[in-house]
Amino acid sequence: MRLLGLDPGLQKTGWGIVESVGTNLRHIANGTVTSNSKKSLAERLVELAEGLEEVLAEWQPESCAVEETFVNKNPTSTLKLGQARGIALLVPARAGLSVAEYTPNHVKKSVVGVGHAGKEQVDAMVRVLLPGVKINGPDAADALAVAICHAHHMTTMKNMGGAYR
Repeated sequence: MRLLGLDPGLQKTGWGIVESVGTNLRHIANGTVTSNSKKSLAERLVELAEGLEEVLAEWQPESCAVEETFVNKNPTSTLKLGQARGIALLVPARAGLSVAEYTPNHVKKSVVGVGHAGKEQVDAMVRVLLPGVKINGPDAADALAVAICHAHHMTTMKNMGGAYR
């Protein structure tokens, strides 16, 4: 199964695609969708949506996972991030994909084994789990971690016969 992980952000939304066959993972692609900070918020959200639509069209994932976000100290930044996150949820859902959501701590625990792991630890484990991967920036690394977390969760669900929901 081809899985898309998304790490939403208004300036950069990271994306990563892995293929899960049983318990084996294979890196397919990763990158970022960016928006121009000189444009209006509405125009930036359109840029993110169009970029994600291109990723979906090119890589044809079968399922998607989006990282949940915590509230920042700056309410304006939190609101803008929430709007970018809305785009990250909407685009794959409109394409007919199921969309899961995972907290950052859940992603870290799934990938590293520790819920409060640092970015460096997450990046290192992504490289271990996807040998030879060339990661296109920290946002893409986080998105690959989300995809890996989703793959682990989907494997567990399949092994349990879908009993746990």
